[in-house]
Amino acid sequence: MIKKLFITLFILVSFCVTSQEDTDNLRLYDNFEPIDQENIFKTEGYYNWGSSIIKGKDGKYHLFYSRWKKSYGFHGWLTHSEIAHATSKKPVGPWKYKETVLKGRRNDHWDAITAHNPKIKYFDGKYYLYYIATNPGDQILSEKDLIETAKEGYPSKNWMPLRNRQRTGVAVSNSLNGPWIRSDKPLIEPSESINTLTVNPAIDRGKDGKYYLILKGDKDKTKWWVRNQAVAISDFPDKDFVMQKKPVIDYLDTEDMSIWYDQKRERFYGVFHTNKGGGFIGMVTSYDGINWKKSNEFVLMPKKIPMADGSIFKPNRLERPFIFYEDGKPKVLSVAIKNGNESYSVFIPIKENKYPVPNKRQLAWQEAELGVVFHYDLHVFDGEKYGQGGNRIDPVADYQIFNPKSLDTDQWVKAAKDAGAKFAILTATHETGFALYQSEVNPYSLKSVKWRNGKGDIVADFVASCRKYGIKPGIYLGIRWNSF
Repeated sequence: MIKKLFITLFILVSFCVTSQEDTDNLRLYDNFEPIDQENIFKTEGYYNWGSSIIKGKDGKYHLFYSRWKKSYGFHGWLTHSEIAHATSKKPVGPWKYKETVLKGRRNDHWDAITAHNPKIKYFDGKYYLYYIATNPGDQILSEKDLIETAKEGYPSKNWMPLRNRQRTGVAVSNSLNGPWIRSDKPLIEPSESINTLTVNPAIDRGKDGKYYLILKGDKDKTKWWVRNQAVAISDFPDKDFVMQKKPVIDYLDTEDMSIWYDQKRERFYGVFHTNKGGGFIGMVTSYDGINWKKSNEFVLMPKKIPMADGSIFKPNRLERPFIFYEDGKPKVLSVAIKNGNESYSVFIPIKENKYPVPNKRQLAWQEAELGVVFHYDLHVFDGEKYGQGGNRIDPVADYQIFNPKSLDTDQWVKAAKDAGAKFAILTATHETGFALYQSEVNPYSLKSVKWRNGKGDIVADFVASCRKYGIKPGIYLGIRWNSF
């Protein structure tokens, strides 16, 4: 009997461990460490932008990044960017410039103008340097024209034609030191869920041996830049990519994807940046490289960087996220910073915990110790006995009975504070479905009652009271057990 029980337990434990390996349990939010000057890479007289890291056979870390002279202005990225190579003994820096590896080839090449936003990868004994570029098309643009375009920026008559002809290509080498052999044409043209351009490549090989290339383009039928992420698949790292119909991200204006295949979890991950919601670095995930969804940690970090001296740095722009993996573990998050007239790369160390530890949110919950919950619904006023089953099917006939003449959320919250509570929760909709806030879509709400002339908002009052007394507010929404 004991032997049978042991075998059963062993099978169950083995199953749980195996099943957990391929789940989305990657947690990074609490593991970004503060930075110091060693983690900042600037180049005198240049704007630096974006980065991609790889470890070489020499044991050093190699950084490929964009840069262009400050004399052209920040918008010179479209006309004069070049891809440079730097090295370091550590993936967080300090970095030392080594050489410039790619520039615009001029003449009638697809990459005649600029070389920008690189990603470096190693597949089957060769190095692949993916990058974006543009060309003048049927126009003849002199160096003077390009400089004027860079300095004028978006209003320039040349800006949109150059911007819309941007494409992604690849240069291949047997060594990180080159020489780099460039593709004769772009890897792929816009189609399916993106149009106008194909830029900012992110690529990795999946479990099936195929190559998954994510590109940014414009969303269909948009008058201005509404950006979309799409995926193309090939059996080769440098040709024959086929764009997929289903977009990677089309529910949020995002850009600058960087992806990797996590061997342990058997799934892809991708990081991006967006300016929506105050701006943040986000993460998505996919089992098959085609069907992507928000990861369990969708918001990785706001666009703020903790500094070693305890301060918080909030730059004008924070973009181009890239996560460097080594030995199957995330080691560094690099981002591009624009602040004032400076543009540079920052390398944020990712802490590795040898043993499971509680994250900041779990600690905050544990340390809260005591909280209170306020239930407030229509049955406070009609004298009816509370009945869960009836609430689901029988709406309160006359919700004008809601008339709390002496309601005082300050008194509620102060009582909770005096009792030692550190948080308070209000049931904004309880089981009748009646909403204690103003709603444009729910007629069963305070907007529809005579109390306070239909302008009452208990949720707003409650949150204001919580902030007044230093208690964290929580909102409970009943969405199942209600007649609405």
